[in-house]
Amino acid sequence: MDLTPRPGAAQAWPGAYHVPAETPAETTTRLRPVKARNPFRTAAAAVCAVLGLGLIGGAVTGSWLTGDSAAEPGDDSAYTVTRSLWHSAPVDTLFPRTLDGDGAGPGSTDRVWTRVAVASDSDCAAGLDPLLLKTLGPVGCERLVRATYTDATRSSVTTVGMVFTEADAAAMGALSTRFTTQDLAARSDLMPRTYPADDTVAAGFGDRQRASWTVHVLTEVPVVVFAVSGFADGRTVTEPQPAAEAMAAGATTAVAQAGLGHEAKGVADRVERALRRSVTDLTEQPE
Repeated sequence: MDLTPRPGAAQAWPGAYHVPAETPAETTTRLRPVKARNPFRTAAAAVCAVLGLGLIGGAVTGSWLTGDSAAEPGDDSAYTVTRSLWHSAPVDTLFPRTLDGDGAGPGSTDRVWTRVAVASDSDCAAGLDPLLLKTLGPVGCERLVRATYTDATRSSVTTVGMVFTEADAAAMGALSTRFTTQDLAARSDLMPRTYPADDTVAAGFGDRQRASWTVHVLTEVPVVVFAVSGFADGRTVTEPQPAAEAMAAGATTAVAQAGLGHEAKGVADRVERALRRSVTDLTEQPE
């Protein structure tokens, strides 16, 4: 289905939805386009955005980009900007075609991941197991976006996703606290689902192939970032392991030895960083 905006439609981000032709190995569906807006209303909104959002630019930079949530207040403007990114930002901004994982592998080895598929935006029921969907219920689901990557050797595949929620900072903070105190990110019954794609290395990446995963509830923006990894050869994994355990020193499981915890965590971290940069670009004060 062609979701390209109609000619003349305004875009909330310069270059949004301009996706160059993919390589034959990649299957990409563009995310939902933005409806056309009255040009005068858009210009007025842009002026207001510059005046209003420019005042808080300094608060969203620096350590915010590194994920130091202790330094982020979760201000209203960052929340407002983020809510629209799932349909206004270019696909390549949310899910870069390649992710550089300097020092992200076992023993601080370098990794590079290549995107092989992007899912259409969807409601959360389409991409989350029922129990995880219920757990995220208090923050609501505005939209779910996902993509799948493979490593340079094409021996592993990782689906990464972002749940854009309807919650405010207080609700996101409460959910983050719950995930931490109850160690919910380590529960296998809350493991995210994969996104397989025909005619790619991830074609056989289903629920039974899930090997390692991570879930991170952000508090400075209304987003939950997750990733789940597995072997690219489609083998079944009987004992999946959360990324934190698989990455622990001395871990000897097959999942840990294959570096699949590092794959899930590394891909999730870099997509999260791309999201942070996007929000910062839209909220920092112009020079």
